[in-house]
Amino acid sequence: MKKLFLAASLLALTACGEKAATVDTAPETETNEAAATPELLMPLPEGTVADITADDLAVRIKTLADDTFEGRGPGTPTGEAAAEWIAAEMDRIGLEPGGDNGSYLQEVKMVNQTIDPSKSYLNFTSEDGTEIPTTLKDDAVIWTKRQNATELSFDPSDVVFVGYGAVAPEYDWNDYDGQDFTGKTVIILVNDPGFATQDPDLFKGKAMTYYGRWTYKYEEAARQHAAAAIVVHETAPAAYGWDVVANSWSGAQSDLVRANGGEDRTTMEAWITRDKAEELFKAAGLDYETLKNAAKERGFKPVPLTGLKAEGAITQKIEPLTSHNVIGVLPGQTTPDEYVLYTAHWDHLGKKSGEKTGAPGEDFYQDQIFNGAVDNATGAAALLEIAEAMAAQPLDRSVMFLSVTLEESGLLGSEYFAQHPTVPLNKIVAGINMDGSLPVGRTHDMVVVGYGASELEDMLIDYLETQNRVVKPDPKPEAGSFYRSDHISLAKRGVPMLYADGGEDKLDGGIAAGKAIAQAYNEQRYHKPMDEYSDDWDLSGNEEDVTALFEVGKAIAQSDKWPTWYEGNEFEAARKASLGEE
Repeated sequence: MKKLFLAASLLALTACGEKAATVDTAPETETNEAAATPELLMPLPEGTVADITADDLAVRIKTLADDTFEGRGPGTPTGEAAAEWIAAEMDRIGLEPGGDNGSYLQEVKMVNQTIDPSKSYLNFTSEDGTEIPTTLKDDAVIWTKRQNATELSFDPSDVVFVGYGAVAPEYDWNDYDGQDFTGKTVIILVNDPGFATQDPDLFKGKAMTYYGRWTYKYEEAARQHAAAAIVVHETAPAAYGWDVVANSWSGAQSDLVRANGGEDRTTMEAWITRDKAEELFKAAGLDYETLKNAAKERGFKPVPLTGLKAEGAITQKIEPLTSHNVIGVLPGQTTPDEYVLYTAHWDHLGKKSGEKTGAPGEDFYQDQIFNGAVDNATGAAALLEIAEAMAAQPLDRSVMFLSVTLEESGLLGSEYFAQHPTVPLNKIVAGINMDGSLPVGRTHDMVVVGYGASELEDMLIDYLETQNRVVKPDPKPEAGSFYRSDHISLAKRGVPMLYADGGEDKLDGGIAAGKAIAQAYNEQRYHKPMDEYSDDWDLSGNEEDVTALFEVGKAIAQSDKWPTWYEGNEFEAARKASLGEE
């Protein structure tokens, strides 16, 4: 087995503790060069074959979703052990190391920030002095991107409703126009005006743009020098329920180490429920629904919630940690300096502490391991399955298999790789991303998220014809899924990326059956402890989907063609610039 470096880091992680009031956000890390090859927490599979099979997918998914890895939390001993297992599996398959210092691992410096809910709060006061508190997790979640202090607060600040919080000159839209927001608290709607109006000529109509993503909204509020940024949750435009917000933004929140300690971000970032938003607007003599409707019209101006004041404080534990991307390479025989890329994140939400549940006298605790079987043990397993199939045959171009960390924290592992690529990005011919494939059985279709983007879709269409299947566009473009997975970190730097997922038109039961499975997963399992592997999963459709993605990648690896973005695509200019084209 080639070098695996995690033994020393696993020991170091268990020693991390709470820091002083100010912390060093770029700590020195011990070298792991001297570490011996560690014993894996889970055994490697035996008897897998070069063919892509449901059985091989099952054993890898089951292993990665096992309770042993405790939900694969980045920077935790058990989470990093999952990365170690993937590295060992890449070695067993026959991939060459593609990470740091001749290993399969690319070190990703990160910070875990965990607020103390007993000392942290977001409260409001109306003009007549009435206090309007929020209850954390029930109607608000709060955090901060500032990494250089354990105690943060902002004084009572004016509250302003800024609509969708978008500054989009290409759409002639500026929700912050004409006001100074320094030190103020801004309240923002989720998604963007195109979704609200369903007008195809406004932004991208029903399909979410990057301006609709919560990540952008907090970034823009910081650029406006706000003290706090609050996004109002509504299930339809967010594409997930409040329970997803409460689960995803509670407990430790991970981020990349920021060079400035996060000083350029707002003091507090938050979500609140629609009910709480309505209460706040009413306290200021305003109607939430009326202003929400006004915000979808071009020319909307920010509206102060006159008399309402917001104040908040955060006490947090800050832990500088280390996580890892896992990288394996199959060198090409003819043009080894040109790469086809496969990506899939290995991380999930880890293990969260919970309150005791059950009837009086019962000794029962709710399962608090977020196993992430679908999200994204399926993708990480598919990546290894394709790697094993590719390793069995010579290829003209090299193929890189990148399993990234910190996806659930905002696509941070893929962003780190994009900032620190192990090969030049203009040498990556194209990439394929795999994230969260449901075990729905065989389908007539595959879904392309962000449909209409690149020539990679044409290649997938051609291969699916051999399976008597078709490509369909994302049925929920308003969810913004194209901006919610790791391919976007490469795409925005120009690399053509295909993000294709399983279909919903089942051979047995049709579209209704497929939609029912997807709905049940989203409501009952997505970002919940119930996302667990089951031996009764039907992975026959996954086998066909993974085979299709394997064949698309192999076709690129066996050719000298460079698939491109379609003309007019938002990433076309970045690709041309990276290749030195006009």
